[in-house]
Amino acid sequence: MLLASCFGHAALRRRFAADNEGVTDQLFLSIWLSESGRANRVNQFEKLLRLFPFSQREQPQSVISIQAIDTTEPPLLERPVNGPFDTAEVMETLADYTGSDVAYRVESWWDLWQYDEDWALKPARVLLACFGPEFDNGTDRETGKQEDLRIEFGVDSNYLPQPEIPGSAKLVESNIKSLLRLVHELDNTLPVETRRLETESGENFADRLQQVLTTAGHKLQ
Repeated sequence: MLLASCFGHAALRRRFAADNEGVTDQLFLSIWLSESGRANRVNQFEKLLRLFPFSQREQPQSVISIQAIDTTEPPLLERPVNGPFDTAEVMETLADYTGSDVAYRVESWWDLWQYDEDWALKPARVLLACFGPEFDNGTDRETGKQEDLRIEFGVDSNYLPQPEIPGSAKLVESNIKSLLRLVHELDNTLPVETRRLETESGENFADRLQQVLTTAGHKLQ
């Protein structure tokens, strides 16, 4: 069962919205780790980063940010990273900031089919986060019951066919498969206790994808 929640970081939401004016529903994957996984959540975050298919195309900077206590506090660190994503470099930076009330965020890019006068496979912004158990990530869940890891995939329209655009069904289906492949690889790599795939408005996006793929003659695994 695919299961997620919103990031709760207002400034970052505005940045995503600016790239997709008129579209406000964001897509999130939230992961709750098992008790043993939660005890070494930073190691699990490293596994996520090493597994994630970051774009190798020419792209804007990635950004590492570290925050303590809650999302209203100014970052302890915000550092741009040039060139292809280097997990070892990121983890070296994170190692200087520890604590149960600390959150790590990596804003970077992965490749999706996107339409702008024509279809092209190009970098789309994505955000990966790891939350300490005492960090308040801005959701409606109590601190300590919030997710341990989260991926913010941007607007849900990247994963929904747009019938008015020629070629949409086939290329958006490719985006869906990339998303689901990642989710299943995370299941096989991390000690996942629960996960959710939802939009910011609370829609169970797994059900929506099932409908899309069923219409296309495929089954959501």
